[in-house]
Amino acid sequence: MQVFGKFSTNFDMDYLVEHYLYINKNEDEKITVADLENMLKKKRKHVAGTIFLYNPQETPTGYTMSRFLQEDGFDEYDKYVSINETPKMYVLNAALKEHYKGKLVEIRYLFNYNRENIEPTPILEEFDSDLDKFTSTQLTRYDRVLNYLDITNIRLTGKFVFFGMGHKYDRHHKNIIAYAQALSQHVNKLDKTVVFMHDNNYDADECKELAYFLSPFATGKMREKRANALKEVFKVVPPQIVKISS
Repeated sequence: MQVFGKFSTNFDMDYLVEHYLYINKNEDEKITVADLENMLKKKRKHVAGTIFLYNPQETPTGYTMSRFLQEDGFDEYDKYVSINETPKMYVLNAALKEHYKGKLVEIRYLFNYNRENIEPTPILEEFDSDLDKFTSTQLTRYDRVLNYLDITNIRLTGKFVFFGMGHKYDRHHKNIIAYAQALSQHVNKLDKTVVFMHDNNYDADECKELAYFLSPFATGKMREKRANALKEVFKVVPPQIVKISS
């Protein structure tokens, strides 16, 4: 497994605007940033699909998590760089490695703001306020291009889309809920295999409508159950929707 991405910044805030997981063909094979760039010139050939998560918490190789990487000496914004491997990426790799060796998987986010533990914080209040202004000319607190998805014009490469951005939305954040639901509804109209994990609360069609998609990452007793369920999603080609029993 190797992880790559592209960070951008504006107003002393960092965003992870592109993120790729490479599934190595074997233990000895490694690719470089130059190799990545060449592969991305032929995305249809090399990108297997897309995984949607909530927000990134990633760091360039050699750096630790920081609210503003520039203060730590990082100067490679808007360039592809290698990214530190994390437990979350290991969970994804474990599920993908059987069928996607030699392929890239794109990771995209509801919000690109690169920050730990944004739930629940005033940041989400600001996101919700921003989304209320998104289609207007009003200024947003977070960069409207770097942080948010242009859903109606979104372009996705590969054959599958896995939704894993979570299911617990604060009912007061009506614009965030509408944003997640709009993404689900739009992607489900595209010519992609859309998959996710859910539980007994809703059936698959209801999950698509409500944007109720379990995260592949959990703590405590659910940690292993979610990771194993993710393996079930990707144990077949094309991948499949998986229901987790309570």
